[in-house]
Amino acid sequence: MAVANKKPNESDGPPPYKGPAFSKDQELTAYRDMLLIRRFEEKAGQLYGMGLIGGFCHLYIGQEAVVVGMQLALKAGDQVITGYRDHGHMLACGMDPKGVMAELTGRKNGYSHGKGGSMHMFSVEKGFFGGHGIVGAQVPLGTGLAFANHYRGNDNVSLTYFGDGAANQGQVYESFNMAELWKLPAIYIIENNRYAMGTVITRSSATTDLSKRGLSFNIPGEQVDGMDVRAVKAAGEKAVAWCREGKGPYILEMLTYRYRGHSMSDPAKYRTREEVEKVRTAHDPIDMVRHRIIENKHASEDELKKIEAQVRDKVNNAAEFATHDPEPDVSELYTDVCR
Repeated sequence: MAVANKKPNESDGPPPYKGPAFSKDQELTAYRDMLLIRRFEEKAGQLYGMGLIGGFCHLYIGQEAVVVGMQLALKAGDQVITGYRDHGHMLACGMDPKGVMAELTGRKNGYSHGKGGSMHMFSVEKGFFGGHGIVGAQVPLGTGLAFANHYRGNDNVSLTYFGDGAANQGQVYESFNMAELWKLPAIYIIENNRYAMGTVITRSSATTDLSKRGLSFNIPGEQVDGMDVRAVKAAGEKAVAWCREGKGPYILEMLTYRYRGHSMSDPAKYRTREEVEKVRTAHDPIDMVRHRIIENKHASEDELKKIEAQVRDKVNNAAEFATHDPEPDVSELYTDVCR
């Protein structure tokens, strides 16, 4: 019964990254992209507190390396689908921060015309097939995207993101079975941030190595340091190559951490402030990239401050646009609704 007393992910995680170093351009791209997600989510949290964002709002702060690293492994035509913690995925896919923020505030020029909110935005143009509010519901949908690629005979892959809590849902395993049976080009990315909605993984999962959840279906899996963008990219490239070669699905368990509560209404009293601060201090995904950039002389402190200012300007402009954009007209109430 010793397992029950283990701390989340204690000792079982992946070893430190020892792969190829990032180039200057890769480091700066990763830094800028992760910083945009971080500052955007901080601003969204502020707007929520001011009452300008209603409904649910799940922030991605702390998990930025996962989606940014995976995007570095993709090509045009690949698809992304995720759950309700989705703003970071949208921005990493190249969606306009103004349109995302406008949707958060329920405005006319939001990606779902102000009618979807935080959890339900789409951009087929950018290969983003939505955030989804039902836990685990995106997994069969992402499998369907992979089936479409297989049926059409292209070499695109679909990335389906879900969390450690959703990993216990039944439809996940139905999807695994079909994906392996038909050798679908599906990458299942489990963003294990340790606490699901608020229960530590050691109390909710009989096995805490979620990369092994596909073994009974013969689906290979791998645990990845989801706080190191280099490790994510390397694992992503391996999984993408596996799928493009027609070998079927692949599972990547990203060991990551969210700094905020499950949603804006969650005070996160199930963990200590010291635990959160320890991760922030020792393993923050953005700080690690920043340190490497300075250490390798890819940019100076002043140059990084300019990037920070540019990112803040972009986020502030998105917030300004969103708070002044008109709400959708009442006549729009029944458009885009199946009846």
